[in-house]
Amino acid sequence: MENGSVRKGVYNYEENSQLIPLAKAGNQDAMNKVIEMNLPLVSSISKKFLNRGYDYEDIFQIGSIGLVKAINNFDDKFNVKFSTYAVPMIIGEIKRFIRDDGIIKVSRNVKTLARKLHFD
Repeated sequence: MENGSVRKGVYNYEENSQLIPLAKAGNQDAMNKVIEMNLPLVSSISKKFLNRGYDYEDIFQIGSIGLVKAINNFDDKFNVKFSTYAVPMIIGEIKRFIRDDGIIKVSRNVKTLARKLHFD
């Protein structure tokens, strides 16, 4: 998969809104369709993390995991569009991967102190 190889199709907000409850109820076809419709969103977010030393494909896969989590946790009662809810979930999943993917696990407090020492 090359950078940007996800094709942007016609995004149908109504269809997406109707398929999400079906996907959450366990309909695999609906889940696949919702994922397919929202992959361009994952692709555009993944491109923002290309300069972090990871392959695009790895970041894209992690972003797709965030998309699936967003689908499973989304609720219409939030009164927001799905994409508004999904973007922070996808970004959070990617950032979590980057933060936790190291040989030695360093706590957040130590990383914060290191940033203060080097950048202040």
